Amino acid sequence: MFGYFTIRAGSKLFGETDGFKFKDEGWFGKDTEYVGVDKFAHAWNTYLAAEILHNRLHRNANASEGDALTAGALAFGFVAYNELSDAIEPDSGWSWNDIVMNGLGAGFSVLRNTVPGVKEKVAFKIEIVPNEDFWTYSGPRRFEQQRFMFSLKGAGFEELRDTPLRFLDLQLGYGADDFEPEDRAAGIEPKRHVFVGVGLNVGELLFGGSRSGVARAGWSALDYFQVPYTSVRMDQGGDPYF
Repeated sequence: MFGYFTIRAGSKLFGETDGFKFKDEGWFGKDTEYVGVDKFAHAWNTYLAAEILHNRLHRNANASEGDALTAGALAFGFVAYNELSDAIEPDSGWSWNDIVMNGLGAGFSVLRNTVPGVKEKVAFKIEIVPNEDFWTYSGPRRFEQQRFMFSLKGAGFEELRDTPLRFLDLQLGYGADDFEPEDRAAGIEPKRHVFVGVGLNVGELLFGGSRSGVARAGWSALDYFQVPYTSVRMDQGGDPYF
């Protein structure tokens, strides 16, 4: 993982660079570049890195105590190391806002893997909704595709495990749109969506009753990704949000 972040950060050295500098990117204001979706992306990316590291450490260290904290610290360190490359980009800088969100993502992984029952009951997921390009790799449009959510999993409650409710999650999440440069230039105000909803736990539906290696891998992956168009949601204004 250190090699991955080294390659990712080092590639920026071949472009235009500047001296090390700091930048206050703000949080979730409509005047921020990505209206805060990027902040959730930082938290989720660090969270996912910590979860991957914890899974490996947990196996290799024979489930020793402290492996969750070690994984969280390593993930936070790797991502903070990658943030150094932002500090030398002409239009960017070292952002404490990003570092805080990275820490929250790593911290949630530690919480999830140390407090009994949390991992079974709560997931932190990303949903990527296809656009006309299907998937946008960079720029504001990629963040318009993303929704982040905490999912309370019916399958995590013993009382619901033998009922159809095990296939459903309650969601609390965030997304935004209309913040691309052309939208702002046209006078369109960015829209923020704090939403609640009910989502289908596709991992539980497809793989919940299987013990095969493929099924376990599929179930694990879908504990971090919400499949698009499998949820019914309403935002803070009472409008549907998909």
